[in-house]
Amino acid sequence: MRLYSQKDVDRKALKGARIAILGYGSQGRAHALNLKDSGCDVVVGVRKGGASWKKARKDGLEVAEPPLAVAGADVIAMLVPDLAQKGLYQSLRKSLKSGAALLFAHGFNIHFRQIKPRPDLDVVLIAPKGPGDLVRRQYSQGRGVPCLLAVAQDASGRAHARALAYAHGIGGTRGGVLETTFAEETETDLFGEQAVLCGGATELVVKGFETLVEAGYQPEVAYYECLHELKLIVDLLHEGGLAKMHQFISETAKYGDLTRGPRIVNERVKNEMRKVLKEVQSGKFARQWIRENAAGRANYQRLLDQDVDRQIEKVGAALRARMPWLNEKRA
Repeated sequence: MRLYSQKDVDRKALKGARIAILGYGSQGRAHALNLKDSGCDVVVGVRKGGASWKKARKDGLEVAEPPLAVAGADVIAMLVPDLAQKGLYQSLRKSLKSGAALLFAHGFNIHFRQIKPRPDLDVVLIAPKGPGDLVRRQYSQGRGVPCLLAVAQDASGRAHARALAYAHGIGGTRGGVLETTFAEETETDLFGEQAVLCGGATELVVKGFETLVEAGYQPEVAYYECLHELKLIVDLLHEGGLAKMHQFISETAKYGDLTRGPRIVNERVKNEMRKVLKEVQSGKFARQWIRENAAGRANYQRLLDQDVDRQIEKVGAALRARMPWLNEKRA
């Protein structure tokens, strides 16, 4: 394992460099503002006149349409959605100057060969391990979200130094920058989203809620127990792992955890996780997702609509309306 901190950064690696941030969503906005506040020369490349254009200008950033933004840029950060990157790269491919660094925050398009960069470009990855609003918020607080770093192509001989300097500019070296590969970042990221962070956690919450409601308990009590209190546990895990969680929950809760938890998330569940991981590693998931987009996302939209049309969502919305402070940090 190689973990980099602020002392490892070559401060000259991006000195005088022009950085083009393509896209102004969650990650794009955070990267652009953090880099600007770190003293970097930043331009945001977005569609002229659109909502992102107006937002970036309001935030005090230089804005240009993508072809103009990348012209002469030393680093081009591809921060538009994954499946928009291929078309954007193709449209800009001839505009990138030789020796520039093409930077990604997720390895999907490089690992699954949707984008095949020109051989005269550096191809690097800086993947913050947190959403963009957290990347920005922690930077503003003098903290930093840890990042992953990878180099897929080193045409300039300075790819690693540039990538680390970029990570430093967005605050990543404050939390630590861990060296990895495009393959490892992509496969672990997709698996984590599907099996644990998004798919696994949300399905566990919903199934727990439904079990209590079907047994005759009040939906509001079930919501508090299975969803609302989850933040307490996640915060404890985030701050100090399993040990801190055990320190701050009751003895009864600990005994239930140790004796019943393995019955819920058991070997059968782990076998399904292995299958999910194999689908990620083989490219099956990527091919399915690419086909879904090409076909217009009808199945994706149907599944999304079904997911939010649940009793737990309706109950939760009513209860959260009594706690407006829950949205203060996000806003």
